[in-house]
Amino acid sequence: MEVKFISTFFITLLFAVSAFANVHLRSPEVYFQNGNFEEKPNPRFIKETRLIGKHSLPKWEINGLVEYISGGPQPGGMFFPVSHGVHAVRLGNDASISQTIKVKPGQWYALILGASRTCAQDEVLRISVPPQSGEVPLQTLYSLNGDVIAWGFKASSSLAKVTFHNPGVQEDPTCGPLLDAVAIREFYPPMPTRDNLVRNPGFEEGPFPIFNTTNGVLLPPKQQDLVSPLPGWIIESLKAIKFIDSKNFQVPFGNGAVELVAGRESAIAQILRTVPNKVYNLKFTIGDGRNGCHGSMMVEAFAAKETLKVPFKSLGKGTFKTASFNFKADSDTTRITFYSSFYHTRIDDIGSMCGPVLDQIIVSPVA
Repeated sequence: MEVKFISTFFITLLFAVSAFANVHLRSPEVYFQNGNFEEKPNPRFIKETRLIGKHSLPKWEINGLVEYISGGPQPGGMFFPVSHGVHAVRLGNDASISQTIKVKPGQWYALILGASRTCAQDEVLRISVPPQSGEVPLQTLYSLNGDVIAWGFKASSSLAKVTFHNPGVQEDPTCGPLLDAVAIREFYPPMPTRDNLVRNPGFEEGPFPIFNTTNGVLLPPKQQDLVSPLPGWIIESLKAIKFIDSKNFQVPFGNGAVELVAGRESAIAQILRTVPNKVYNLKFTIGDGRNGCHGSMMVEAFAAKETLKVPFKSLGKGTFKTASFNFKADSDTTRITFYSSFYHTRIDDIGSMCGPVLDQIIVSPVA
């Protein structure tokens, strides 16, 4: 089998450009080969929209019913959002696409992809990088022009076969997830410090958007911290949370933050190493992303047996406030958890879910 990989020169070049543009974004961030699907198939290997043959999609291997489509209005009255170019692929019943890429053994990575459902609400995208795999639910659309999703993995060898699979079977065999861009970002494991027990406390390691997305990046639910696309953090809820960047949102500190976009169904947590019976202080900042999300908000924070509810009145202007409370550790590990009490949508787009922004989380021992 011919191995497809991202060229070393291209990675090095983008690394340099990224470092020049923003010293924090020190990791190489690149599309897969033909990651935005703009390299068109040979007309001999496509019938109407259906791709014919395992290697009919340039740089990718396909299995099953895979369509090559153009964004916009479709026959039958449907509309396919393609935000990152003109073309995309749709995975029909039990169909998949895959590409083998070069990675560093033991390194953490996040796949960043534009994805949305096209028919049924119960559509799921299964992502696998052996020996890891997971399913990303697509029933909730967080923005009308297509969502960007991140999924994390740890490389087990120097080559990784990345597969995107539609495990569903619908009455219409062409129904399934739409992919319009696929990229990858390299991570570095965050570590706690003497002054702050929280790893990645300001969300400065995260899946920064690398295509022209302005809606942030969704972090799928039920992601454990070992392979989370947000290093150090657990996405333990039923719905996604959103990673946002300072280029497109108001972020209280630094370059990244998270937006709690699905009320109590959108929770983020971390397990800290603590000393039993020792008292600690938990401090955090909440605000709004200056993205049209307004109204009476509330963030609930939990640590050991303590809880704090912090109200926040958002006018959608990017303001923020800081809150803190003390807690006593009752074991050698303590879980801290945050979620939004209410549901919100943007004032200019009621189809886009939003919520309070969380940033700069500090847990330190009380003298």
